Amino acid sequence: MSTLVECVPNFSEGRDQAKVDAIIAAMKVDGVYLLDREMDADHNRCVITLVGERNAIAEAAIRGVGKAAELIDLTQHQGAHPRMGAADVVPFIPIEGVTLEDCVAIARNVGQEIWKRFQVPVYLYEAAAATPERQNLENIRRGQFEGIRAEIATNPARKPDFGEARLHPTAGATVVGARKFLIAYNVFLNTPDVAIAKKIAQAVRQSSGGFRYVKGAGFLVRGMAQVSMNLTDFDQTPIARVFEFVKREAARHGVVPVSSEIVGLIPKKALEDAAEWFLQVENFDSSLILENRLAAVMGGKMAIGGLRAGAEPFIEQLAAPTATPGGGSASAAAGAMAAGLAQMVAAMSRGKKNYLQYEQELSLAIARLTELREELKAAIDADAASYDSVVKAYKQAKDSSNGDIGVAAVLKGATNVPLGVAERSREVAKIAESLRAITNPKMSSDLTVSLALANAAVEGALANVEINLESLSDQAFVSAVRQKAQGLRLALVSR
Repeated sequence: MSTLVECVPNFSEGRDQAKVDAIIAAMKVDGVYLLDREMDADHNRCVITLVGERNAIAEAAIRGVGKAAELIDLTQHQGAHPRMGAADVVPFIPIEGVTLEDCVAIARNVGQEIWKRFQVPVYLYEAAAATPERQNLENIRRGQFEGIRAEIATNPARKPDFGEARLHPTAGATVVGARKFLIAYNVFLNTPDVAIAKKIAQAVRQSSGGFRYVKGAGFLVRGMAQVSMNLTDFDQTPIARVFEFVKREAARHGVVPVSSEIVGLIPKKALEDAAEWFLQVENFDSSLILENRLAAVMGGKMAIGGLRAGAEPFIEQLAAPTATPGGGSASAAAGAMAAGLAQMVAAMSRGKKNYLQYEQELSLAIARLTELREELKAAIDADAASYDSVVKAYKQAKDSSNGDIGVAAVLKGATNVPLGVAERSREVAKIAESLRAITNPKMSSDLTVSLALANAAVEGALANVEINLESLSDQAFVSAVRQKAQGLRLALVSR
């Protein structure tokens, strides 16, 4: 199965086109693709968006940091955006066939290699952070290059995760991490008064009591006050809600937004959510969008057959005399259907007069069920692919002196796929049960079916886990997985 990881490195150069070109050229690695590049002279910063296979994109990021360290001198750097490194921040984001935990491993390996190759110290942030206080980028970058340079040797809190307690003389330090998809979103106001932008940013950001999953600051950009924001979870805090809040806060100060901008890329779903928000389309669903419906039909995804890519419906694929798709894929499909049913029930009650007091709970449930449904759908193919990998590993083992090691590694990977299905399906069951008290009771039968499917998915997935464990000799791994599996069985929700 293919793996896709996004990397969005931010470099402290937004004015010299030649330097940015050189950094991008350094990141040209087979299997890595450039999706976008943004340069901002006022911020004196560029944002590069790459996507690629996990090993290739890690190497590309490392090379980009090295080239930035060679070309960018922070002792001469000035710009509106805070910075502590020539390559300031390097996040890895899971796209396909990888988890956030996989990206954490990538980030840590990249951090070690950056120090080893270039003597640039590295701090880990977000999901890769070694300590809670370093999850937030602002905590690490406080004081910027100059402030950290003055304290790093004497303040233990400033000690990097990789490298010695000293900054690179001109390239500073780099922050590397793993996170969900982030939307960099800026709103321009019809005033040059940056103090207003800073007050609005203070009101909107989570750290000051504003929206969760929003970070914000105020800058003067192109002669206008700018509210600069990062939305770290657009499912939980939609971009439309943020814009409306900024608009209302601006009105309190006698100004209005004149435009907004996206730095880098934005997921299609975020724009679909914005359309639903502003148009107030009743019972909106992404399948109402022509292009989405066409893609679903052309890809054979309109029936249950569409849960797995391919022309044949999924049921027919299961019935075919082939090893895949099998019980593991069927378990993932059951979990995905369970999430879909529960999501439908929540969506049918959200916005209705009798359930307005549960608006927040329903929105959170819908957002999380959407994530779980997509992850479980992806696991349908992942399970089949993991089985194929096991078969291939056994064949290769016959011709290799270390075949048993290779087989064991692949078996562990094949075990983690259904284990993930069981964990996600268990969460679906928990959410479905919680919806009973806050949704239309006439739809309780749908929740009962959702619960039954989720429980079946857990049981089926754990059966596949056990089959793989029987072939493994690593008792520590086997014991840890069986302990997790037992916890999931005990936690099954029944009705």
